[in-house]
Formats: sequence, structure tokens, C-alpha cells
Amino acid sequence: MGLDVASIGSAAIIRAVEERQSICGLKDPGDYWALAHASEVELQELIEAVVVPETWFFRDREAFALLGRLVQEEWLPARAEGVLRVLSLPSSTGEEPYSIAMALVDAGVPVGRFRIHAFDISARVLALAGRAVYGKNSFRGNDLSFRARHFEATPSGYRLNDSIRQQVDFEQGNLFAADLLPGAEIYDVIFCRNLLIYFDRSTQDRAIQVLERALTSKGVLFVAPSETGLLLSHDFVSTKVPLAFAFRKPGAVTHEPKGKAATPPARRPFAGQAMRPRAAASHVQGAHHVVPVAGSDPRPQTNPASDLEVARRLADEGHFVEAARSCEESLRLSGPSAEAFYLLGVVRDASGNPSEAAACYRKALYLDPNHHQVLIHLALLMEKLGQKSDAQLLRQRARRVEQRSTHA
Repeated sequence: MGLDVASIGSAAIIRAVEERQSICGLKDPGDYWALAHASEVELQELIEAVVVPETWFFRDREAFALLGRLVQEEWLPARAEGVLRVLSLPSSTGEEPYSIAMALVDAGVPVGRFRIHAFDISARVLALAGRAVYGKNSFRGNDLSFRARHFEATPSGYRLNDSIRQQVDFEQGNLFAADLLPGAEIYDVIFCRNLLIYFDRSTQDRAIQVLERALTSKGVLFVAPSETGLLLSHDFVSTKVPLAFAFRKPGAVTHEPKGKAATPPARRPFAGQAMRPRAAASHVQGAHHVVPVAGSDPRPQTNPASDLEVARRLADEGHFVEAARSCEESLRLSGPSAEAFYLLGVVRDASGNPSEAAACYRKALYLDPNHHQVLIHLALLMEKLGQKSDAQLLRQRARRVEQRSTHA
């Protein structure tokens, strides 16, 4: 799979191997090693034991909003005909590729003008994606208007309308398989979020080369917030739309989308980082983060309230050192704030400082015990650190907060 054991925790691998050993009736790890190498079926079972999805619809909404604007303002005006080709990898249980389809339809893009290819290494999550029936855990946040437009309530959950389902083609595959993306400049848009963070540096470089080759010259690549520094280190160009975490190929000229929607609303959370393996957290191995030239401070000297928005912009562009400084400045000038500690925790987490991140998240929860995003982030971090009981309690709290919000 190319996963870096350090990014998901060796304990998660040990548990998965022991689970499969027991099921196969093998006591000796060496015997299981031989079986996993000899049997493609068993190797896939081991992969399934390691990979556990954590995703929901419209995660990081600014990415989907930007996608709709770019297609309306750039792609459609330049092409009287043709089909927009979108890649979603990893697709997990389908929430991301289906969100892409809903975003494009809601932006007024005709269904005949786009096609989404969705790949994942897990056969089980693809089976769930094909069913397209989802429980409440897939619908998070306060704005669930899309559910009324595109889903039908059934006894087993919310079933996605066929008009959206038919826009997505699911396929099992590994990013590094030679036959997965055989052509060059295939896709106008690629969503590859929260995958690169689980690779070691050499594997990250290979993955980015594959993605760069598959992306058209004017295409856009969406990544997770903690992966922005890695893209910048490969000379990708940020679209500079805060909280969208979108990039173009090296040397591309960016054009900021029109309209007020390019500016994010105040107090939007910086990000929620999707989890793939069981014990994973946000950590870019060996990423070289681009920072401003010495002596130049990109933060405007304005009022304390603006520091958090500046911090979000800097974090989006991979300037984690300066983003942390803006958070600390906000705390110094305006006093303790749950949102400031939350954002500082995300920045520390993305920078590979889990202990500092946990301390910031706990301070945020002290100020706002019902901060849903903080509860989720801290739960994921506790899993990485091997504190599964703490992580479970935090997830239970997050579910209670979400339920109260839904029924409010």
C-alpha cells in the first residue's frame, strides 16, 4: 500500500496482523507472513483490517464551493462541448465523490458535462459506496440542505438519488498500480485528500508524480490541509482561496474566482482531517514547508480578530510557523479563545507536534466543551498515540454534541 507505519502507529498493524492470524488459525507470525505474500486474497483481507474509513459529506465545504465556481467561471466558458473528468482517490465509502457530483449539479453544471472516477484500495468500502445508503454519521455540520435535495429517507438510512449515483464510476485500485492511471493529463480535477500524509517521503514523491502526470495543464488538485506544505515543496501553485486547499501544476498562472464566495465566512474551522487507517493522524513525513522571506511578516497589523483569519490563510498555504504565530498573537491580544486554541492545535498537529496539539485541543475544550471539531480532532490524535479508551470517550461526546445540534 505504500503506507508509512509511523504515520498510523505500529500498534494498529500489530492488531490487524494478530486479528488475521487468529482468523486463519496461524500461531506463528512467520507462517502468516508467508501466507500474506502467497495469497492475494489474504493480503486484501489484511488491507481491509488496516483501513477503516472516517469521512462524511461535504467535508471542508470550501473545496466543493471552489470546484463549482471554477467549473462555471473557467472550464465551461472555454468549452462548448466535452466532459469534465474528475478523479476521487481514495474514494472510501463514497461521500467525497458523491459530494463532488452534488456540488457540480448544485452549481448548475449539466449532468452530461461531467464524469467522476472514484478509486479505493478497499473492496468493502467500495461495496458500501455502491449501495449509496448512509446513516446519520455521514451527515455532519449545520447545513444539511443538500440531503433534502439529493436523498430519500428509507428505513435503512438515507438513499442517494440515482441522478447523482450515476455520475460516479467506482473501481478498486492502488495509486501505484501501473494500470490505474495509464494516460497523461487525464483529469481536469483531482481530489486526493488525506492519503499523502500516510506515506514516507519517497513514497509521497512518487504519489505526487503520478497525480501531476494525471492532471491536465490547467487542472486543479485538492488535498488535505496538512498536505499543503508537501505540494508547495513540489512547486505546485496555490489557488490562494482560503480553506479550499487547492493547487495547480508547477508554473501555472492562477486566477482567483470571482464573487464574494471566494472569501470564507468568519469563524469557519480550519479543517477536519479525514482518517483512513485506524490509528492515523495528520503528520506530513519530511515535508519542506515554504515560509516567508526572513524579515518579511505577511500578517497585516490590524485588529486582534483578524489574526485568526490570517492564520487560516497561512496554514492553507503551508506557512505553519507563521500560522502558529498569528494564533499566538490572537491569544496574546484578545485572551483565551476556543477557536484560537483549536486552530493552533490543528497547526501543531500538521507540523508533527502531537503533544503540543493535544494540549491546545484540551484548552479549547475547557473553554468550549461542546466544540465538535475539537472533539473529533483530539479523538483522532488520541488514537494515533495509542490511547484508544480516551479516543472512544471523545467520539461519544462528539456524537452527543452532534445529536443535540441535529435536534435543536
